[in-house]
Amino acid sequence: MINRVTNQGLMMTAQRNLQQSLSQLAQKQNTAGTLKRIDQPSDDPSGTADSLRIRAEQAAVAQYGRNLNDGNAWLSVADTALSKTNSLLQKVRELTVQGANDGALSPVQKEAIAVELETLRADLMTTANTEYLGRNVFAGNSTAGKAFTDLDAVPPALPYTSTGTGSAVERRIGTNTSIRVDADGAAVFGEGDASVFKLVDNIIADLRSGVNIGVRLDEIDTRSSAILGQWGTVGARQAQLIKAQGANVSESVSLEAQRADIEDVDLGQAIIELKAQELSYQAALSVTAKALQQNLMDFLR
Repeated sequence: MINRVTNQGLMMTAQRNLQQSLSQLAQKQNTAGTLKRIDQPSDDPSGTADSLRIRAEQAAVAQYGRNLNDGNAWLSVADTALSKTNSLLQKVRELTVQGANDGALSPVQKEAIAVELETLRADLMTTANTEYLGRNVFAGNSTAGKAFTDLDAVPPALPYTSTGTGSAVERRIGTNTSIRVDADGAAVFGEGDASVFKLVDNIIADLRSGVNIGVRLDEIDTRSSAILGQWGTVGARQAQLIKAQGANVSESVSLEAQRADIEDVDLGQAIIELKAQELSYQAALSVTAKALQQNLMDFLR
């Protein structure tokens, strides 16, 4: 059977082929311009699903990264405060050793030591109420203005009471991992009559009343050991957090590579494909022009 081929049929076929070639050229131009392999979900449904999954993981990793940065800042502030607390308590110990030498000190000299100890007690209280972004690093999730009540607390309360709620400040740093980023104020400074503040007050009172303060050295050492223990705990958490930051960065890089592999195209490859499609389109134009040169005047002649 011989099919009849008309000029109109040839022209329609040629036009359709040219349109397809032009459409492919436009697509290659868009790909080269955006470097995106998936312009819309219909381009690659499976790839789109993978892309959405990876982007969701990227969003979670980015949030964990922000949590890690915030947690590191909390722990850095707590670490600095604990370092200062330890230094202040060592100074208290030095003055206590000095003040215990009753035979070599006059009442005026003892009073000078007492005044200096008062200053150190105030410094300890200030350090205990250290804040980060308006929140106390030694008070957990408490909304109180200070981590510890002072002698002039309003309303009146038991001096040196911790306002911590017992609820720790934590940051989620992984799917199933959280880390505490505050410090236990009650464990560091003690509370009430067992606090480091009351200890310094007792040393001052003994010094002014003529009682030898050498017996207070053991109490100072006990409190110093507690501070060092909490300081070490904070340091261990910060080391864990810093390690997690490195893992978070690595995971972020890996996910971005996976996303790029699914969504993006190589610039060199995109340009090669674009040039090839341009040549194909130019060839299609040339062939069509030669194949459809006849017109109505040709038949009239």
